[in-house]
Amino acid sequence: MTATFPDLYMPPRLLAPGTTPADLTTHHQRYGPLAHGDPEDLLRTVAESGLTGRGGAGFPTYRKLVSVAEAGRRTGRAPVVVANGAEGEPASRKDKTLLRLSPHLVLDGLQSAARMVGAGEAYLAVEDGATWLESALAQRTDDPLPVKVVRLPKSFLSGQASALAQYLSGGAALPTDPSPPVRERGVHRAPTLVQNVETLAHLALIARYDADWFRTAGTPTQPGSVLCTVHVPGREPRVVEAPYGMPLGRLLPLEGTRAVLVGGYHGTWIPTPEAAQLALDTSYLGAGVLAALPADRCGVTETSRILRYLALQSAGQCGPCLNGLPRIATAFRTLATPGPQGTTRTDLARWSGLVEGRGACHHPDGTIRLVRSALTTFATEIDTHAHGHCTATDPTPLLPIPQEA
Repeated sequence: MTATFPDLYMPPRLLAPGTTPADLTTHHQRYGPLAHGDPEDLLRTVAESGLTGRGGAGFPTYRKLVSVAEAGRRTGRAPVVVANGAEGEPASRKDKTLLRLSPHLVLDGLQSAARMVGAGEAYLAVEDGATWLESALAQRTDDPLPVKVVRLPKSFLSGQASALAQYLSGGAALPTDPSPPVRERGVHRAPTLVQNVETLAHLALIARYDADWFRTAGTPTQPGSVLCTVHVPGREPRVVEAPYGMPLGRLLPLEGTRAVLVGGYHGTWIPTPEAAQLALDTSYLGAGVLAALPADRCGVTETSRILRYLALQSAGQCGPCLNGLPRIATAFRTLATPGPQGTTRTDLARWSGLVEGRGACHHPDGTIRLVRSALTTFATEIDTHAHGHCTATDPTPLLPIPQEA
């Protein structure tokens, strides 16, 4: 697992070259100390920067900060801030890499966010690396707000905002009713800011260098850089940092590729000719996963493996997850097996419409996004399967699925 920056016209921001973690002294030598300026001034700077969330939704960070601060004033309760390092997406490595190599950048951003919303509690939630992060926190004796590292159970849904809020309140790490949202009533029923760790690292840099500096990377409408986990057959997954607007072909080898998965297991399969025309864009980047499916692999089989995992990872709290996703996963397995398919494709289209938009969280919607893209991108291969054949010659899986699935 390495951290690299593939584009020579811009130096790295979040991840310095190499694999050596930065202690607090190295961190200050690299970035300088964090200034604790006026929270309102910093909020304006964040607004001018155009920073959006790097956890998948791409929501404007300024609006999220303001809504939590306003909820705190309205309710008279000090907000809670949560740095979300759960990274339950099996194909993603970006947050773990960032926390390992640049923990103090994340912790700086957490302190800045806490000041902007007037927080009284702060947490760093992770599945792995808690011991290392607790050691990093022990070096930070001057932080105004103590931070508690919380170990989360390993689950695809544990990093969902309401699941985090429920777990930190003493419940199970499962999504809850989204109304009211956690920004109004989250951890211990207080207004809660849940922010991805990469977003907080960018926030720490904006607090140091201002909005204009942040906008020197990326595009006018999508400024800044973003961390991506890149999967290429025959190599270990690698984490790269790249500006928005960079062509996908600069990050993935597209020659000899059947399709590209963008956004992770709640993402989208894109045929290679279309992927060759795309640049990094928050509208589809999701969890920051990019994977090149070689021409000798079967995208239908690959999707079937993912769908089985997603069905097993559902919270089982609503009909779409409890009944819909297992049925869809089973049906897709029929498409992945060469032989008669009957009405399977028609059934999948109908069930997808019944599931979409009706879940207690967005897990069913993200799963249906993957299903629909696979049905379109791999339509020719599905037809071939229906006639009893598969064009793939290498059965090796491309993407990781946890062993228990």
